[in-house]
Amino acid sequence: MAKAEFEIPELKEYPEIPPIQPGAMAHSKPYVAKVDFQEALGFPGELIDDWHDKAIEAMGDLLGKYRSLQVFLDSCVKCGSCTDKCHYYLGTSDPKNMPVARQDLLRKVYRRHFTFAGKYFPKLVGATDLTEEVLEDWYNYFHQCSQCRRCSVFCPYGIDTAEISMAAREIMDRIGLGQKYCNEIIGKVFRIGNNLGLPGPALEDTLEGLEEDVMDETGVEVKYPLDKKGADILLVTPSADFFAEPHVDGLIGYGKVFHEAGVNWTLSSKASEAANFGMFIGSYENMRKISLRIREAALELGVKRIVFGECGHAWRVAYSFLNTLAGPWDFLDQNYPIPQHVCEFTYDLIKKDEGKPEEEKVLKFDKSENDDMVVTFHDSCNVARASRMGDFPGGQFVIPREIIKTVCNNFADMDPDTVYEKTFCCGGGGGLLTDELMELRVKGAKPRMEALKNVIEEDGVTHMAMICAICKAQFTKILPYYGRGMDMIVSLHQLVSNAIVLTGQQTEDDEEETEAEAE
Repeated sequence: MAKAEFEIPELKEYPEIPPIQPGAMAHSKPYVAKVDFQEALGFPGELIDDWHDKAIEAMGDLLGKYRSLQVFLDSCVKCGSCTDKCHYYLGTSDPKNMPVARQDLLRKVYRRHFTFAGKYFPKLVGATDLTEEVLEDWYNYFHQCSQCRRCSVFCPYGIDTAEISMAAREIMDRIGLGQKYCNEIIGKVFRIGNNLGLPGPALEDTLEGLEEDVMDETGVEVKYPLDKKGADILLVTPSADFFAEPHVDGLIGYGKVFHEAGVNWTLSSKASEAANFGMFIGSYENMRKISLRIREAALELGVKRIVFGECGHAWRVAYSFLNTLAGPWDFLDQNYPIPQHVCEFTYDLIKKDEGKPEEEKVLKFDKSENDDMVVTFHDSCNVARASRMGDFPGGQFVIPREIIKTVCNNFADMDPDTVYEKTFCCGGGGGLLTDELMELRVKGAKPRMEALKNVIEEDGVTHMAMICAICKAQFTKILPYYGRGMDMIVSLHQLVSNAIVLTGQQTEDDEEETEAEAE
């Protein structure tokens, strides 16, 4: 078990509603963004002198732009349906991590300045002014929301806490109180093209290394092209896929599927990042600037299709907002989804192969290659609750599981109350995947760890597959705190990569014969 300077929650058989501990996480907050990080995004470098008035002005601006924000702030009746649905409340016991209480940090200020009752009878309606103490609570607790939207599934009015958290973060950015982790990452995308700051030559070298690895493993020349003009498909994937485990194993899998499908594809050094942290800070303009890089790359390379790799919030932005942010996409082939998820791409090939003789299938699999695993699947929040896949309702749940069952003999789902639209967040989403928030991340992962523990004990699960870069990074970091190995985490297309049989692939018998001839 990893060493921690905080108490690691005890896992129960099922999530239990904890007794409240006011202020339990009042100390938890991310580092404040430096001047350079703020200014690169068009925000003041540090907290401005007239921050109070500018914050209220910014709130009014957002209320005018987004009708939904005012509806969410007006419609809560404090019914309590959301109180025990947040993984951070279940893991920390801090009542301000109840979604309704976190919302109220903004709602009280909204009522004070934008409602009749709040202006003239503030105490009667729980309205309050934006003081330094309230601002500190905003910064602490709106960075204890991963914007997973689980609470909205259970809210009878459909209030979206994620949108309220995004609004609060943008207001703070506008007065010079931004978060270092998110804003530094967005700046790297603007300067270099991806979250990690990997320049083009580094990407090229990495991809060449993958080609060599696949050749050594299979004897098949599978290409991982970069900036290839005239390619049909532009793959936009999270930058973690270029170097981190198990992310890179997923990228290897994408390339093998594209190779067997015979498609002409490429990556782009300009758009070498699928993730869009502009959404986490609630900034439409920064979301748009990041998305426009994808459009520019698609036009420069002359592609006909865009396929997104395994990244939860990247797919949410792509599925829900890409046309608004960077459209129209009339220059792409309209016969395909715009955009398309790599899981949709692989699933479509699997469905087309159904009923065909083995030798006629495009994708051939040896499921026994994954027999060392019993696999479960983690539904990532932004895929599960903010997007879809395929041309049928619930495709975002069915498609990944059907792919896993196609390439694995052993699969078991977690408890029904912890998957699909009810899935628990990994605990590191929403721009919180930073080391100074490790306590929050470990405690926020508790509900998912409980569901994982149960399926391990009941079904012998050994590995958990997922299609989100943040989930992969979060779980590989926090699993040791709960006494589990980080190698439990696998990319979905890593499983595909293990099982796929490439045309012309060397078998163990071939290798032994070659060695014998050499002797």
